[in-house]
Amino acid sequence: MNTDKRVDKLREIMDAKGIDVSVIMNFENQYYFSGLKAITYSRPIVLVVDKKKTALILPSLEEEHAKAKANADELHVYHEVKSTDGEGGSYTEHFNAILSCYPKGTVIGAEFASFSVKLEQIADQYGAKLVSLDKEIADMRAIKDDEEIAMITESGRLVSLALKHSLENAAAGISEIEMDQFGTRALFIEVAERHPDATLDYFVMSPSGITRTNMPHVFSNTRQLQERDIIIHSRQVGLNGYRAECERTFFIGRPTDKQKDAFKVAQEAQAAALDFIKVGVTAREVDEVARKVIERAGCEPYMNHRTGHGIGIGLHEEPSLRFDNDLVLASGMVFCVEPGIYIPGVGGFRHSDTVVLRESGTELITEYPRGLNALVFDRGAERV
Repeated sequence: MNTDKRVDKLREIMDAKGIDVSVIMNFENQYYFSGLKAITYSRPIVLVVDKKKTALILPSLEEEHAKAKANADELHVYHEVKSTDGEGGSYTEHFNAILSCYPKGTVIGAEFASFSVKLEQIADQYGAKLVSLDKEIADMRAIKDDEEIAMITESGRLVSLALKHSLENAAAGISEIEMDQFGTRALFIEVAERHPDATLDYFVMSPSGITRTNMPHVFSNTRQLQERDIIIHSRQVGLNGYRAECERTFFIGRPTDKQKDAFKVAQEAQAAALDFIKVGVTAREVDEVARKVIERAGCEPYMNHRTGHGIGIGLHEEPSLRFDNDLVLASGMVFCVEPGIYIPGVGGFRHSDTVVLRESGTELITEYPRGLNALVFDRGAERV
């Protein structure tokens, strides 16, 4: 991961905005600029970037981790055990010491979306001015380089593999969680065999039944799948921190006629968006293409989210494929395309796939059949 290039670009932005020092609090951005990704952030970690050096303020339990993984010129370690009392008991002590080296009136770049009240208090103490870096960092992260795209592409293969194993083991009588474990086990085996020393993030949810599939974001639970159930199986996989997503709506046994109709609408909306999305169109136009399919079918009242979102280090990141986003899409952007409809008494319907935008064309990096006939699992009964 070439974090030096990213820090150099950040410094160019700082120069253009008159920023003397940047304070990065968001954990995804810390990974993006330093390569450090902690397991938990209950103890604050701060990345400080000025025009000459980078520094990490972090707890002692992350010290060896940072030495092994982080690209930072300085480590400022604070402690929380009695034997090291007096050697830095909080991150604010180190933060104060660092900022005291800059003159009064220093301009600090910060992520206002991840704003710390303490940061504002410390800035006031030193007479510093805070300037937002949210848009600039989001714009940087939106355009993936070749290394990032290679990891996302492999994550696309892995998430498709996991989804396949779960769907093809689904059956009435097992729980949502039991269904999830088939794909998760296949994922773990594949990564262990193919990617030694890699890190793996994964997320899975499989709401089942008419009521639960109308909740777009709910954790899998111990509800047992039933005959004639509808399920939305949703997965993300992140190889070495970079994610791809794949989702399919499927059925245990034959769907009702209303479910067949709704499934067709959602599938056609996604297909239209996948066919349309490319370099040079706007995010709003992609959303509109999917919305029109749903509107023509009389299902617009059952839409409750955007057509898609960016993906990379974050589960959801900018840019969004929304009705109010006029951003022109560019080469190197990566999106999940996932228009959905949620109909009371009928069920929720959503497929999601991950695409990489390139000047040469749009590349679909997740794959599993999308048609209804391939997504009815009735264990020997006649397919629709």
